[in-house]
Amino acid sequence: MTSHPRPDHDDARPTLTVDRYRPGDRDALYDVCLRTGDSGEDASAVYADGDLLGHLYLGAYLALEPELARVLRRSDGVAVGYCVATASTPDFERRCEESWWPPLRDRYAPPAAGDESPDARLVRAIHAPSRSDAAWLAQYPAHLHVDLLPEAQGGGSGRRVLEAVLDAVGDTGAPGIHLGVGGRNVRAIGFYEHLGFRTVEHQPWGLTMGMRLPRR
Repeated sequence: MTSHPRPDHDDARPTLTVDRYRPGDRDALYDVCLRTGDSGEDASAVYADGDLLGHLYLGAYLALEPELARVLRRSDGVAVGYCVATASTPDFERRCEESWWPPLRDRYAPPAAGDESPDARLVRAIHAPSRSDAAWLAQYPAHLHVDLLPEAQGGGSGRRVLEAVLDAVGDTGAPGIHLGVGGRNVRAIGFYEHLGFRTVEHQPWGLTMGMRLPRR
């Protein structure tokens, strides 16, 4: 999943709190994932199974690296955005193969060969997830995902939650971090460049951007 924050700016939105992830946040964060899953727009009408996006792009981080997850909360405690990460992409992929994907593969049978529905494409990704083996991975082994509902965009909230995760990942000793962003999302690309990310690889769907992390 690519990331979709808007450039931050001052506005009249209420202040949101950056907080650590709590297990009770899971359903709300799955909802955020779904409601931002169509290139930043609501994907609720796209998928018959509303949990699939969360299973594929969010749940493993909450289960395997909850200490690196940060949540944006309204004053009533409801989560309206998140940033999740792993300090080591190869290790994370290995652990997913050991403990995250097998139960989901038992739950979701491979779709029929001719099924090209959005749900089927996600189920195929569960059965055959992508693997990271790019040459730049040694420099940028960590990665992150960030998704924000419209009410969490602007006012500096996206920057604050992302920087909180960058600090947490930096504390692990990871030398660098990467993320993916859609090529048409010019505002997000500019936002990440402003934070210090630079393009490390062009993808069919957009860019992989990386940033070196300071030594702790």
